[in-house]
Amino acid sequence: MTTDELLEHTVQAVRTAGNALLDRFGPVVRYETFDQLMSALATNDDAAMSTLRPRLTELRPDARWVEEELDGGALPTGEWWVVDPAEGNINHLRGIPEWAVTATLVRDNQPVLTVVHVPLTGDTYTAVAGAGAHLNGQPLQVSQTSNLALSVVATSQARPDETEAVTRRVGGSITAMLRDALVVRTSVPATLHLVNVAAGRVDAFWQYAGARADLLPGALLVTEAGGRISDAEGNDWTPASGSFLAAAPGVQAEAVATLSKDQL
Repeated sequence: MTTDELLEHTVQAVRTAGNALLDRFGPVVRYETFDQLMSALATNDDAAMSTLRPRLTELRPDARWVEEELDGGALPTGEWWVVDPAEGNINHLRGIPEWAVTATLVRDNQPVLTVVHVPLTGDTYTAVAGAGAHLNGQPLQVSQTSNLALSVVATSQARPDETEAVTRRVGGSITAMLRDALVVRTSVPATLHLVNVAAGRVDAFWQYAGARADLLPGALLVTEAGGRISDAEGNDWTPASGSFLAAAPGVQAEAVATLSKDQL
């Protein structure tokens, strides 16, 4: 199977899974306990994964699967499917429109192919390593902004059970960006901020800690759209890094400088 064929079939699988979630979207899902919340989230995941897993396994039988979408850190060598069947799942339950379905093929810890589908708009973002990033087949390019003071930037909560050290660092970084950037957006999910960076709508996105499924799709999209990926200190990023920064080249250095302020 060629790379183009693999991408086409992955797009079909992700769109089908998105339609399953679209059928379930609408009224706010009520829950009174944490267990009820987890059950509702799992029901959405299962609705999408029942399509994704068999189709993607057929496409790449030897690729292993990341079973827990909130996991971080480096993966063993080889090919892996990193899938988020309901990226922004909590938004879906609350009737908030910011959610998506993602599937990323990772080879030796490098994303090589990704699909992000936003069912409510019908938009599909795709990227293949070395072949560019696209929205509905049209090329994407990051912004040409060169001044952080004129930039729209964004961040996302890493996870609800994050350590106090990480939550304090998130708070400090937001304060620093509020002083230096034009607009700071804070919401979940990370992937939808990252597609905005790839499309040139947002100039930079950062996050501390974070799951592979949150960051790998956007990392490939932003890179292939001409952006820069690093950690918050400006070092090379890997899934084992403790922070993540995706930025237009013209503001990357300024963003690193600003994010260093919360550590002073």
